[in-house]
Amino acid sequence: MPSLRSLLASPHDVTAVITRPDARRGRGRTLSRSPVGEVADVADIPVLTPQSARAPDFAEQLAALRPDAAAVVAYGALLPGPVLAVPTHGWVNLHFSLLPAWRGAAPVQAAIRAGDQVTGASTFRLEEGMDTGPVYGVVTETIRPRDTVGELLGRLSESGAALLVATLDGIEDGTIVAKTQPTEGVSYAGKVTVAGAEVDWSVPAFAVDRTIRSVTPAPGAWTGSPWGRLVIGPVEPTDVQGLAAGELSVGKKEVLVGTATTAVRLGSLTPPGRRPMPAADWARGVRPEPGRVLR
Repeated sequence: MPSLRSLLASPHDVTAVITRPDARRGRGRTLSRSPVGEVADVADIPVLTPQSARAPDFAEQLAALRPDAAAVVAYGALLPGPVLAVPTHGWVNLHFSLLPAWRGAAPVQAAIRAGDQVTGASTFRLEEGMDTGPVYGVVTETIRPRDTVGELLGRLSESGAALLVATLDGIEDGTIVAKTQPTEGVSYAGKVTVAGAEVDWSVPAFAVDRTIRSVTPAPGAWTGSPWGRLVIGPVEPTDVQGLAAGELSVGKKEVLVGTATTAVRLGSLTPPGRRPMPAADWARGVRPEPGRVLR
C-alpha cells in the first residue's frame, strides 16, 4: 500500500487500480476487498479485479483506460504479451531486490536466509520472463543483524514507493533510461510455503536463526513437539554447547534449544490454540522433562 499511497499523492493521474478479487473472510464469510482495493475505494478510483490476467476481457478493459504506464507491485504472476503491450511505456515493476539477484516470488525472505548484508529495491520494465526486464533504478537497504522479513519489507516498501514514483517521473519527462540486467549474479527466490517454514534443528545455529527471521511474521516458523506444533518467534544464537539437535534445556528465565553447533535461546512461541507468549512462561506451564526434543 505505500506505493499506491505515494502514487496518489504524486502529480501522476491514477486512473484505475488492479487487485485480487474480493474474497470471503471471517466467520460470517462476508466478501471483503483487498487492502489495496480499500485504499482505491476511499480515493474513488475504479478497481479492476480479474480472476486472471489472462481473462479474455482484461486486456480490453486496460486498453479502454489508455494508460501511459502501469505500475505493478507484488503481483506474483507473469503477465501475458497482449496485456504487457497495452500501456504506452509498459509495465513498471517494483521488485524488492537488487536485480539480477533474487528474481522471483520471495526476494526479501531469500536475502535474509542467505545471510546477505545488503539488499534493496529495483524498478524495471516487465517482460514475459521472470523479472528479466531492463532496470530503471535501484535503492539499497542494509539488512540489520536481527531483521525479520516483516521489518525489512516494511522499510523497503517505503523506500521502494519513493523509487517507483521517481521512476515514473523520469519516464514522463524522458530523463530515465532502462539498462539491461547483467548476465552474472542471477539468483532465484521461490515462493515460501508453510512446509518450508519448518525449523530444522540439525543445521548450525546461524542457519536456524536466519530461517526463523526469514519467515517472521508470515507464514511463521514452526516445529513439531510433544505438545503439538509450536510457532517459533525469532531466536538468539548463544555460545552454549552440549545440547543435541532440538534438545530443550530449561532454566529459570530462559529456554535453550540445541542445533548442529551451539544452542539458540527461544524468544516467544505460540502453542496450539494459544496466543504468543515468552518461551520461559510456556516452559513453566508444560514443565518439559530433561532430554525432551523438538523435531
